[in-house]
Amino acid sequence: MEIITGGVTAATGFEAASTAAGIKYQDRTDMALVYSQAPCVAAGTFTTNVVKAAPVKWDRQVIESGVPVQAVIVNSGIANACTGEEGFGYCKETAEAAAEALNIRAEGVTIGSTGVIGMQLPIEKVKAGIRVLAEKKNSSLDNGTDAARAIMTTDTCEKELAVIIKVGEKTVTIGGMAKGSGMIHPNMCTMLAFITTDAVIGKDTLQKALSEDVKDTYNMISVDGDTSTNDTVLLLANGMAENEEIQYGTPEYEEFVKALHVVNEYLAKKIAGDGEGATALFEVKAVGCESVEQAKTLAKAIVCSNLTKTAIAGHDANWGRILCAMGYSGAQFDPEKVDLFFESEAGKIKIIENGTAVAYSEEEATKILSQKEVTAIADVKMGEFTATAWGCDLTHGYIDINADYRS
Repeated sequence: MEIITGGVTAATGFEAASTAAGIKYQDRTDMALVYSQAPCVAAGTFTTNVVKAAPVKWDRQVIESGVPVQAVIVNSGIANACTGEEGFGYCKETAEAAAEALNIRAEGVTIGSTGVIGMQLPIEKVKAGIRVLAEKKNSSLDNGTDAARAIMTTDTCEKELAVIIKVGEKTVTIGGMAKGSGMIHPNMCTMLAFITTDAVIGKDTLQKALSEDVKDTYNMISVDGDTSTNDTVLLLANGMAENEEIQYGTPEYEEFVKALHVVNEYLAKKIAGDGEGATALFEVKAVGCESVEQAKTLAKAIVCSNLTKTAIAGHDANWGRILCAMGYSGAQFDPEKVDLFFESEAGKIKIIENGTAVAYSEEEATKILSQKEVTAIADVKMGEFTATAWGCDLTHGYIDINADYRS
């Protein structure tokens, strides 16, 4: 496996474009297109929020139908959520406009929206944007990066990655882009992500690969505890690598899954570290657990704790907040056996041993916690299972951004 430059356009046969349609933002791009030269088998995972945005309902319908997918239209600024029949109708109009502009089937167009809930899309601006996207699309890496920028809302940077693997004698590429900064909480999928691959792989196999991997990537991140109405991950495979079809359970499948995991984990961590107002990526490892379920429960409880997140923002080794979060997580463990460490590029320090504080340097702890990536390691000494969750510190910046988000 090799990490290469690029995102969604790195895989053979995929093109992208972006444009400034003026949907909500001014003087910046706010629409993106991902297009495949060949029809794709498609897999998807979506929010578990009972309140689902119109694009989520549309995309689930497309994925479940099994119809080949050839395009994704994404807008930022307006979420098209809580918009009733009118909002769902705009999804249909969007797909039909894309089908006309790209000369493809409307049934094979998927849609992503992100932004303010409750506002109706300016559909004529969307349609005009689609026509521009169709004219501008190409397979350049720059166009892929521009598309990743266009789907941003409060994100501070684009998020993209691509990797290549060998499947038999053929080179297979997996590329992806994502957005997410606020309304991020691990419950499938807390953001938008679009993954492309030129692999030959069946729809059921592709869906299994995606559904399994989100459990350890996007579902293990949190910024603010809010599960969005629009959470979507789409994985498109156009088969243009011309490899022998990847079959479930084979070594080729395992290699494909590993590569997919690298892309998804990278994007998930970029989302967590780019949380609204954040100054640091906060990683939590629960180790020595008796089951994966226990490990995930403990790791997510710590990474979601607002008190812990504010301590990280203050570079304060306030370990009591971590032990407290573990205690209310619902997982059973002996608090008098827990060891806790903090780690970053500035070093590693043990803070507690067997549930009580050890002699450590507050100055050294502060130095370790002052880095842009900080890890907490909680060892419950009950077994060999581990899990990792990702979040960020909680600063005044989060309030500044969200207090006037609609304006």
